[in-house]
Amino acid sequence: MAKLQELEIPGANGRAIAAALALPDEPANSALPGLLVIHEIFGLNDDIRRIAGRFADAGYVAVVPDLFGSGFRPACILRVFQALYARKGQAFDDLDAAREWLARRPEVDSSRLGIAGFCMGGGFALMYGIRAPFGAVATFYGETPSRIDELEGICPVVAGYGARDRLFAGKGRRLDAMLDELGIDHDVVIYPEAGHSYMNKHEPSLFERLGAIGPMHVGYNEEAANDSWRRMLDFFSRNLDEAQG
Repeated sequence: MAKLQELEIPGANGRAIAAALALPDEPANSALPGLLVIHEIFGLNDDIRRIAGRFADAGYVAVVPDLFGSGFRPACILRVFQALYARKGQAFDDLDAAREWLARRPEVDSSRLGIAGFCMGGGFALMYGIRAPFGAVATFYGETPSRIDELEGICPVVAGYGARDRLFAGKGRRLDAMLDELGIDHDVVIYPEAGHSYMNKHEPSLFERLGAIGPMHVGYNEEAANDSWRRMLDFFSRNLDEAQG
């Protein structure tokens, strides 16, 4: 089982960024690839810690920064989404700090960094993956650019969307087509029976129950989740191993 730690990462202007770090249980004989993991709209919760732990069990050092921080949660969420659509702001500064911190870890090979995000975090993973040195990006049911030029410079991408998610499935198809046109190595799958957040396991809530019957059909789908994990880990292994060489 992975070892999970709660810690703080130094941010800009002396700010401290809360984060979760997942390390493989057994010490490695050499430096490991590192993954920057970006949470959903629910923030740094037990489910994203579970996901980070699964990356660690697969041999990665994974860190999840809390992009929301402290304060009035709706205002924090609004600020982060504004940064996502503006492609700049404190959230991107925090990702810079987390990536640099991860690259300096003694367990990490800084030439073998990847990034993964889910829902809100999937949009950040894709847009931040364009501007920072990563070997591979994983984005799941996240926002995508509307113009192909916004993806220029992106590294290899692995992605997954649910066909029953009427708000995001089309974004996944658009991403696939744009990556085809750009000639970027990619693996994008639209799962016919899955909806939004099909890889995430949340405690039942009003939001979850409403989402399950709404246009996004929110809910965990084991078959799609297992296949996405298989594809993602294979994709990371292939691309991050190449980065080492």
